Amino acid sequence: MSFRQKVYDVIFGYESRAGKLFDLALIILIITSVTAVLLDSVESFHQSYGEALYFLEWSFTILFTIEYVLRLYSSEEKRRYIFSFYGLIDLISILPTYIAFLFPSAAYLAVVRIMRVLRIFRILKLFRYMGEANLLYSALVHARRKIVVFLFSVIALVIIFGAIMFIIEGPEHGFDSIPKSIYWAIVTITTVGYGDVSPQTGLGQFVAAIAMISGYAIIAVPTGIIGAELMQEVQRRIDGKSADKAHLTANDALECSNCEAKGHDMDALHCKYCGSLIDKQA
Repeated sequence: MSFRQKVYDVIFGYESRAGKLFDLALIILIITSVTAVLLDSVESFHQSYGEALYFLEWSFTILFTIEYVLRLYSSEEKRRYIFSFYGLIDLISILPTYIAFLFPSAAYLAVVRIMRVLRIFRILKLFRYMGEANLLYSALVHARRKIVVFLFSVIALVIIFGAIMFIIEGPEHGFDSIPKSIYWAIVTITTVGYGDVSPQTGLGQFVAAIAMISGYAIIAVPTGIIGAELMQEVQRRIDGKSADKAHLTANDALECSNCEAKGHDMDALHCKYCGSLIDKQA
């Protein structure tokens, strides 16, 4: 086995012991680096441990750069890897540090390093967790039309509530434009209720009460849609497995009377082993 193949088995493989250890080490590095980025955004923490965080960030960047180069080196389809979703995430996770070093005015781009957390999905997708993720994805795909209709209904509802509140309350009560009134409607319907804008008139408060009650229904609807689709997707998979099993059983039952071989296709006329005519009535 060549050195390139060994590198590929460790970095892209997950069944070998070395591959599993590499994935574990990578998860620890990703979580630690993301934690460092989060802490660095806290002013008091940055003031006290800025130098240590800077050193850690460069250490992580160098390690991730080496990993990226090795992935590129060992990949059989380099162009495909570079422009793949995870290839771009790998590149984005290391570029900000170099850009901030070369162009200090672009230091704010360092926050993009938080995208490293997406790299964990590459590792998790190789394990059983992705079975559940694929189940959820399939359910969302099947429910996409219902979800789109629901979203447009919500958009129409918040526009209507916003326009009504703009007419009832007006600028004197903080509803100085329809967009701001729509913002209030979104905050109210989602039951967040910041309180920065609130109705003062009796009629406005009545409309606000209706919007709040509508919010509970709006939360329940997508939950029901996705929940129902999940159940249907599970049933589809169960039915699919049952059909495959029945098909295999039927194939096994189709036996050649000459050589007694099994495993023929249901539409087969001759035995694929001895060429004899298959008697399907037997």
